[in-house]
Amino acid sequence: MEKRKSIFIKMNKTFTEDLTFGIRSVIEAIKQGKTINKILLQKGLTGELIKELLVLVYKENIIVQKVPVQKLNHMVKKNHQGVIAMISPVAYHEIDWMVQQVYEKGEDPFILILDRVKDVRNFGAIARTAECFGVHAIVIPSKDSALITNDAVKTSAGALFKIPVCKVTSLSSALDFLKGCGLKIFSCTEKSETLINKVESTGPKALIMGSEEDGVDSQLIKASDVNFKIPMTGSIASLNVSVACGIAIHKLMSS
Repeated sequence: MEKRKSIFIKMNKTFTEDLTFGIRSVIEAIKQGKTINKILLQKGLTGELIKELLVLVYKENIIVQKVPVQKLNHMVKKNHQGVIAMISPVAYHEIDWMVQQVYEKGEDPFILILDRVKDVRNFGAIARTAECFGVHAIVIPSKDSALITNDAVKTSAGALFKIPVCKVTSLSSALDFLKGCGLKIFSCTEKSETLINKVESTGPKALIMGSEEDGVDSQLIKASDVNFKIPMTGSIASLNVSVACGIAIHKLMSS
């Protein structure tokens, strides 16, 4: 059996990324329950071991990105066999378990939902703010979202080691679940006519913050109980999502 290879590779001067490479090594990492953010797979790679790997990948709903071999060679100088797994420094949590834990403590849940926020530094900054204000958990989609990387952890000042992050396949289904658990859903969106200072937010709640490009998805806005916007008087059309998130969390926590 091939010896498992795992190595910390310096990606730039500011952080390191935990990478596992080699077909059997990555298969073993999946079987052992390692939290994998993404698998980079060499384009055109075939064979029985690759088929075995892909079966596991689809079963565990792991993101696979097919890339040229040059990219893999740049990341790893040793024999990667066309497969590199990017291991998350933090394990993800189940949303149903998380909400149950908060209720069992006798507290009203406050869940932050990030809809397609892709910049890892925004993600880290948001996590830092959320942890500081006592948000119980962050929910992200399994696709089209920033993931927990060491860069995100560093930007969060370690907050991502403290605040649980739940990764779900469908944000719409997550909203249905949270509503069923008694949470009121709020969306922060420029499309609303209601100002944030007019919003009442006592009790269990979830706040949706949207992507850097186009904000909260229209279907999620429709599914929300309350939509609001942050008033602005300057000439710039919008706030950075991490800044807007801090304002929204503070308002919902204090009202």
